[in-house]
Amino acid sequence: MTVHKPFDEMTLQELVTGGGYDCECGRHHACAMKYLNIGPGILNEVPEMLKAAGSRKPFILYDRNTYEAAGRSVLAILEGAGIPYSAWEIPERDGKRIAPAEWELGSCVFHFDPSCDLILGVGSGVINDLCKCLGKTAGLDTAIIGTAPSMDGYASDSGSMEVNGIKVSVYCKAPVAILLDTEILAQAPARMLVAGFGDMIAKYIAICEWRVSAMVTGEHYCEGIAGMMRAAVNRIMKAADGIPSRDPEAIRYIAEGLVISGIAMAYLGNSRPASGLEHYFSHVWEMMAMERHKPYDLHGIQVGIGTVLTLELYREIKKITLDRSALETAIQAFDEREWLENTRRIFGSCADEIVGITESAGLNSTEKRRAHFDILEKNWGEVLRIIAEELPEPDEIAAAARTTGMLTRPEEIGIGREDTVMAFIGSRNLRNKYLTSTLIWDLGLTERFAGLTGQ
Repeated sequence: MTVHKPFDEMTLQELVTGGGYDCECGRHHACAMKYLNIGPGILNEVPEMLKAAGSRKPFILYDRNTYEAAGRSVLAILEGAGIPYSAWEIPERDGKRIAPAEWELGSCVFHFDPSCDLILGVGSGVINDLCKCLGKTAGLDTAIIGTAPSMDGYASDSGSMEVNGIKVSVYCKAPVAILLDTEILAQAPARMLVAGFGDMIAKYIAICEWRVSAMVTGEHYCEGIAGMMRAAVNRIMKAADGIPSRDPEAIRYIAEGLVISGIAMAYLGNSRPASGLEHYFSHVWEMMAMERHKPYDLHGIQVGIGTVLTLELYREIKKITLDRSALETAIQAFDEREWLENTRRIFGSCADEIVGITESAGLNSTEKRRAHFDILEKNWGEVLRIIAEELPEPDEIAAAARTTGMLTRPEEIGIGREDTVMAFIGSRNLRNKYLTSTLIWDLGLTERFAGLTGQ
């Protein structure tokens, strides 16, 4: 099917139409979904959702909190409709909230009922990720009944998992059905509502980095997908002041924006439209916390803080006069042994895997740095134009975030200056993805900007 109007003008139902769209970018984009509904008081439509998904007996996953939020009601609705099911409440370990990790996934696998034909999650980010990975393992489709507008992975074709202490994206099939009852979403803890806002403002950075990466590395870029993300985040920004009062329109905008973000990731086949350096601040902070056996904050809250930090970096990037001598000085000063020591200090027991990623992708390559600098030097005016087009000022975003009740500085969630500096330094080696920190590395300015992140 050929695109007849821009993605940002399509309804959610049009975006998930079965055949997908042949796009002007040269690719076919699709996020085939059999059922998608967002609105107030729609939880009773669970039987209709299961029918659309072709399920006769779902395997239902939830945790202690999401059972109280919606799980109990879902089971009662199924029993009232005479629909058989099996269910498993994912247990907590040592009184800690469940994580998207190997232990929890193993618990789901061990208690899985093979007579079931669909994995149905009742919850938000962690439940959604575990359902997708269980679905991949069992060879079944998944569906999700959301309980909080806290993250953007509902409709994506990947799950964010902790594997050997490293945050990784596991690519799976996108859910075939999503039900988001906004009356239930509005009752989520205030921090989860704020987390959804934090995850959405990250899209400013994601689109900017995507455009710069396309110029520097030749990565595929789709303006249609980018436009869809811009429209979603702009709607949420306009509704920010309604979040503290749980305004129904604000909750709906967040829910729709988060779903659109997942559709964008499914369209492209990776997370580029939805995440950039701001997510990598969060990823590294989480890895540090896991290494130290300490708790960490909600992903979206950390991402929101990372967004403000990254926008502050861009405020300084706009002041730069490119200087090849700065790059050559940085190249001469680079010490492999010192880099290894820093990597082990930042990532601890995960360092060997980070080193492997770095070596296989050539992320420390001198030749690559020089080649990238050549492109940046030739196109610096275009880079500045992209930044001006895509990014708001950090003070504007910080003010909007505070309106919602979101914290905006790392120290406000217990993250010290050194950990923020280390997260910035380590971010570019976590995956083979061109980030703002990679751009700064290619300019030979990592040490200078690392100091800025710790202010």
